[in-house]
Amino acid sequence: MSKHHNNNPFKNTTSEDFDKIKNEQPAEETAAEDDANKEINEDKTNELQEKYDALNQQYIRLAADFDNYRKRQEQERENLLKFGTENALKKLIEVLDNFERGKKALENVEDCQQVKDSFDLVHKQTVETLTKLGLELIETEGKSFDPNFHDAVMRTPTNDYPEHTIISELQKGYKMGDKVLRPALVNVATEAN
Repeated sequence: MSKHHNNNPFKNTTSEDFDKIKNEQPAEETAAEDDANKEINEDKTNELQEKYDALNQQYIRLAADFDNYRKRQEQERENLLKFGTENALKKLIEVLDNFERGKKALENVEDCQQVKDSFDLVHKQTVETLTKLGLELIETEGKSFDPNFHDAVMRTPTNDYPEHTIISELQKGYKMGDKVLRPALVNVATEAN
């Protein structure tokens, strides 16, 4: 039987011994390594600082662009509202002119038919002007009740109309496109007992 010899040269070496060996390296090598590490760290720091500065500038430009965009949108919205109101008022001024002419013409009129004709003319012009601006009349009589467009203020039991049919209109309703400006007040048929 042969004995195994352990040929490990560090068998009896302690951690303190390793520290001594490490510290015995020439001081110039350690200083050179430290300088190289500092240089690498400074290069990385400078590179990261440049990237940060570039991103920060980009962020500042984007923030300024967005703020300018928001201000332009707000100004455009105000201009649209102002233009829309201005346009509506210009059209209604013509109606107001006709009311003034009618009032002046009626000062010495004793004929009721002429008053009625003048009134009908101004009413027709008002409706046409409002229609051009987008106002639409909500249909009622004979139509089926729709809570989106009608407000049932009366319910009348009857066999003359199908249930939920509008019998009469108590006040006209108006809409603009799909938006209801004022629902029509209606009387709705219900089943008679």
